[in-house]
Amino acid sequence: TMIALLDEQIAALDRQIAACIAEDQTLAQQAALLTPVPGIGPTVLATLLGELPELGTLCRRRIASLAGLAPHARESGSWRGTRRIWGGRRKVREALYIAALNASRRIPALTAMRDRMRAKGKSPKTILIAIARQLLVILNAMIRKRQPITLA
Repeated sequence: TMIALLDEQIAALDRQIAACIAEDQTLAQQAALLTPVPGIGPTVLATLLGELPELGTLCRRRIASLAGLAPHARESGSWRGTRRIWGGRRKVREALYIAALNASRRIPALTAMRDRMRAKGKSPKTILIAIARQLLVILNAMIRKRQPITLA
């Protein structure tokens, strides 16, 4: 059937992406560091490594802005607007949003962050974006230091 054919093609592409990551020494090292992190599956990993080569080279604010996860204030004088995210790399932001769904349940520090924000009355999407940003900051530090970070 058509669905089976598409599933085969997707599997073949996934194998090609995994082979490309394995061939490159730097990408393979980064993949080995990031793979054990809850929420970072093959699709998110490939998206991060392919769409965000700056991972591990920038400070936390710049990497968050580059991924489109940094809050930007809308203020003028005494008028205070809401902070919103905008710009950045959409594919990276979408991948990290999906990863944050999983990580917020499985990484204790992010679960505590979610619970604190929920107690303050933040919206579920605001919470997930904040968790996605924090997850990106953690991954950035892991790559920069070239060592896994204890997430307990």
